Amino acid sequence: ISRVIYEELCKGQFKKSSKEFYLSVAQKLKSQGAQGLILGCTEIPLLISQEDTDLEVFNTTILHSQMAADFALDIY
Repeated sequence: ISRVIYEELCKGQFKKSSKEFYLSVAQKLKSQGAQGLILGCTEIPLLISQEDTDLEVFNTTILHSQMAADFALDIY
């Protein structure tokens, strides 16, 4: 997972084989009881998204930016 992030995604490379690998990891996690995926690195959503899996996807890039905007606007 880290290799794909640092050697591909950070360099703007989006390989089908890497996407398939990430989705196979997601399926393995699902078979072990996972109910969602936390995309905890900002580069991962460049490779996979909600449309790629039936697990609930939590895109931390979006979540962090929404919280930052809410904080800046003094919503919380």
